[in-house]
Parts: sequence; C-alpha cells; structure tokens
Amino acid sequence: MVNAQKEKKFLLKNNSFSIMENWKRLVPFFSSDTYERIEKFLQFEQNQGKSILPTHDNIFNAFNLTPFEKVKVVILGQDPYPSPQHAHGLAFSIPKSTQDIPPTLKNIFKELKSDIGNDTPHGNLEHWAQQGVLLLNTALTVEEGKSNSHQSIGWKILTKEVLTLVSQKKKHCVFILWGNNARKYRKILTNPAHLIIESPHPSPLAAYRGFFGSKPFSKTNTYLKENGLIPIDWKIL
Repeated sequence: MVNAQKEKKFLLKNNSFSIMENWKRLVPFFSSDTYERIEKFLQFEQNQGKSILPTHDNIFNAFNLTPFEKVKVVILGQDPYPSPQHAHGLAFSIPKSTQDIPPTLKNIFKELKSDIGNDTPHGNLEHWAQQGVLLLNTALTVEEGKSNSHQSIGWKILTKEVLTLVSQKKKHCVFILWGNNARKYRKILTNPAHLIIESPHPSPLAAYRGFFGSKPFSKTNTYLKENGLIPIDWKIL
C-alpha cells in the first residue's frame, strides 16, 4: 500500500481517496512500481508546464464514488475529456455546473432518450456512479488538448486489474465497452456469469456506425432484473 507521504504527491491529494481504500486493498496496482512511475511522470509533465487533467483530487473519482462492493455495471471509455471544464474523473461525465455538454455525451444522451425515454437536464453522471456504475476510462489522465496522450504511460495495467477483479469476484455484472480502446479488453472478460455489451464509441465520428440503436441502458436493466438485482435508475439528477 502507498504510504502516507506518497499519498500527498501528485496522484492522491489530501483525503480524496476515502472510499478508494477498498480498491487499494484489492488491486495490486496501487502498491506497484507502475503506480510510482506514473506518479513521477505526471509530476514531471506538470513541472514542464503541461496541464494534466483531471485535477489531482479527481483522478480516482470513479473509485471514490463506486466502491467495489457496489459495482453492478462497468462502463468503459477511453480517457478523460481534454478540457478543464469537462474532466472530473468519471468516464463520459462532466461537472453539474458545466453547461457545455461535449458531443460524445450528447450522443449518449440521444441513445438514452431513444432507449428508455429519459431527459437529461445536465451532464453529470454521479447518480449512476452512486448506484454501482463504475465509470472507468482506460487511461485516468490526459494532457490538456491532447486526447489519448496518456494511453501508454501504464494506466492499462490498472484497467486490466480492475476488470479482472470485477469479472472474477462478482456475479451478474454488466460490462459496457464503448469504442475500440474499451473493446480491446473484451478478451480478459472470460467469466460467462456476466453480460458484455459492445458497440462503437459514442463520439460523432463513430456513433452512427452502431452505437445508436444499441440500447445499452434497457439491456442492462433487463439483465440485472433477470438475475435478481436492482436495476439502475438512469435518470440524470
């Protein structure tokens, strides 16, 4: 486990990881050399004047809001939005105070409306996370203005460990893989006790190639109910 001194460095700031403690006990990444290398890399990049997103205390927001024992659904995306007003540590989500909804999230909301009829007054998905939807990106950081810039710095090890843990230790979870970066992890989800939903990314470049009409929200709830689990309330609150 990372000691108290290191928790005050770049990645973990103050006490922002209170709920994350259960993930830290279960996921080897957090006590690994890879974790320390990522920490040093991000510190170096910041010292060079680069803006790293999301902010320090939001990098592990997905784990803070969705403890392991609550996980019922994993939505896997690519990396954080490359703009400071949007990135806050939850895949595809933005802060509630932000009025400018990114095109990718707009397409998710179009499918949500088409699938189950929900309206979307803002772009914050914390209500989903609090119910057990782990909103995870395959890379947890990005350089401002440069999408996909941190895919090769080691985050994929964390992604693999988390997906493997959920797949092996949970029953009847739903894994929603949006886009090529996410779909690459399909091969490690070998447990037949889960539902896997794959589609192209909801970005404007790919949404019309199979994301629209994929009905991930209703399919998820049907599966959860069939297996005696409480469905997700997909409202945006």
